Amino acid sequence: MASRGPAGSHPISAEPLSRSIFRKFLLMLCSLLTALYVFYCLAERCQPLSGPVAGVPGLRVPPGPRELALWPAAAQRKRLLQLRQRRRVWPPRPREGSYEEPDTPGLVVGPGGSGAGSSVAEAPPGTLALLLDEGSKQLPQAIIIGVKKGGTRALLEFLRVHPDVRAVGAEPHFFDRSYHKGLAWYRDLMPRTLEGQITMEKTPSYFVTREAPARISAMSKDTKLIVVVRDPVTRAISDYTQTLSKRPDIPTFESLTFRNRSAGLIDTSWSAIQIGLYAKHLEPWLRHFPLGQMLFVSGERLVSDPAGELGRVQDFLGLKRIITDKHFYFNQTKGFPCLKKAEGSSKPHCLGKTKGRAHPAIAREVLRRLREFYRPFNLKFYQMTGRDFGWDG
Repeated sequence: MASRGPAGSHPISAEPLSRSIFRKFLLMLCSLLTALYVFYCLAERCQPLSGPVAGVPGLRVPPGPRELALWPAAAQRKRLLQLRQRRRVWPPRPREGSYEEPDTPGLVVGPGGSGAGSSVAEAPPGTLALLLDEGSKQLPQAIIIGVKKGGTRALLEFLRVHPDVRAVGAEPHFFDRSYHKGLAWYRDLMPRTLEGQITMEKTPSYFVTREAPARISAMSKDTKLIVVVRDPVTRAISDYTQTLSKRPDIPTFESLTFRNRSAGLIDTSWSAIQIGLYAKHLEPWLRHFPLGQMLFVSGERLVSDPAGELGRVQDFLGLKRIITDKHFYFNQTKGFPCLKKAEGSSKPHCLGKTKGRAHPAIAREVLRRLREFYRPFNLKFYQMTGRDFGWDG
């Protein structure tokens, strides 16, 4: 029997009290679940949902990074721009002692570098992960260590098309100029990588730096090394042409080449000549790394058959062969291959105007003497690497 209240009133029911207790229980349960979800998200374990929010017409929850990866390239670029505006993410200032290459055509050559940087203005691979604070910075597992004016910039730009390669655009010059700054500083220069991606950098002056082999070995004995080599005579002329573009008042190529022109003695102290002594520079590297951990790429074949050389590089790095003939076209004006579509862009991409400069005319006698000088060094290099590059044919 329900208890009665004052005279004339209806009986007091227990039902409203039960409903009140049930309602409070639901509120406490919802609060607990909400708190657990917040902590779950703070631990970066949750994945935001994409699509309209239930009960709120026109309102959408931002998609998560895994869903964004499935979007078309144009949609990803639009989303990247929105994220830049909302989070006010701007390019970091160059660190002290590092050379930053501008991402525009006609780039300035860094001191001791190999030439122009990338002219790709679009976001490189993995930028989406960087903006969303995914991935982590790792020490490079592979380094393009040389050689200057051999084709290192072209190789790096071609490799950056691969979704599993993340490379810093500027030359860090860590193992030759900034080693005193420590590995933590070096790691901080690297881009963020996701699981399964390779971190890379390229600094061509490493190959001719005597301290570099031991320093890289101390970082990791498993580092894979790539050397892009080119006919040393052509390479020397290209090196001189780059210097001439910045210092038009330098002496002629012939006068710098010979220590004694009448005797035909080559001046090996001139860096443009010295870099081409590949066999000499390779010796200290082989004291710290087995030959199988080094890949020698032909600069000539990067021009004549870029897909073929990139196939060898992808195999060496343990990557799936994604970069193929369909990625390249030959630019008749520049005289070298260009990308039909750079990563993150729907437009063709060629290296900047500092690439493909016209070489000055060199007397045939000078070229003949240079080829004679380099021949024994080339033959030894062929023996050391097990590959005939055909520079003396």
